[in-house]
Amino acid sequence: MSPPSKPRPVNLKRRSRLAGEAAAANAEVESALSVVADPTAAAFFDVDNTVMQGASIFHLARGLHRRKFFTTKDIVGAAWKQAYFRVVGVEDPEHVAEARSAALAFIAGHTVEELEQLGEEIFDEAMAHRIWPGTRALAQLHLDQGQRVWLVTAAPIEIATIIARRLGLTGALGTVAEHLNGVYTGRLVGEMLHGPAKGEAVLALAEREGLDLSRCSAYSDSANDLPMLSLVGDPCAINPDAKLRAYAREHGWRIRDYRTGRKAARVGAFGAAVAGAAVGSLAAGAAVRRRLR
Repeated sequence: MSPPSKPRPVNLKRRSRLAGEAAAANAEVESALSVVADPTAAAFFDVDNTVMQGASIFHLARGLHRRKFFTTKDIVGAAWKQAYFRVVGVEDPEHVAEARSAALAFIAGHTVEELEQLGEEIFDEAMAHRIWPGTRALAQLHLDQGQRVWLVTAAPIEIATIIARRLGLTGALGTVAEHLNGVYTGRLVGEMLHGPAKGEAVLALAEREGLDLSRCSAYSDSANDLPMLSLVGDPCAINPDAKLRAYAREHGWRIRDYRTGRKAARVGAFGAAVAGAAVGSLAAGAAVRRRLR
């Protein structure tokens, strides 16, 4: 018997570039902002724990669960991952990619129009009150200076665009889920827009829009976004994880933390967060196992 063949290696760099280019190509620009006072400068904001508390994809998943997109049994497997993110505020790349990929798989068979309509409802019920006022003020400062402001997130582009529109921003770069004739296939175009893919998306958008990245700003909470932060002349760490905080201090970057008053309660709140996440989180682990069967 011949030995089993090894799986073909995945060219992650190529897939990240594809994801970034797809995000830039699908980015929408508000027509009212087509003419800006400072066209070569812009600001790029990560979303999760930077613009809003927690992970947008989990808030989306909870809203979809309430609308019977998947069952409570599916939710339990990843409860502790969501609780960890909410309490500790640090992303584990494997958890994030696994959970978000599973979330996108759940929308297979649904239409783009359906997700966009439900996304509007879910933003109002689960996301609007989680926006960090300090970060929102920073975004508005760039707008007031005549610069464009983009969200850059691993969340689906449809949801990212809703968040950007509701906050009055220029537009959004997000994960592009494949759809045929307006119906999702459950597959992605390239990778999740995470880590290196975010850098690729910013590069592609900058080329398309004629931006001078040395005059641009970028904001994130996670060291995973160093590929994006390192592209611009004005990077800023918002609510940073330990690794990003250390890197920002070493390189003289601005640091802003809007979590004051919550850190002391994190340890005591962990148990409650686990319970809450068990009711309202996404079952990434269960979903991935089911997909592999």
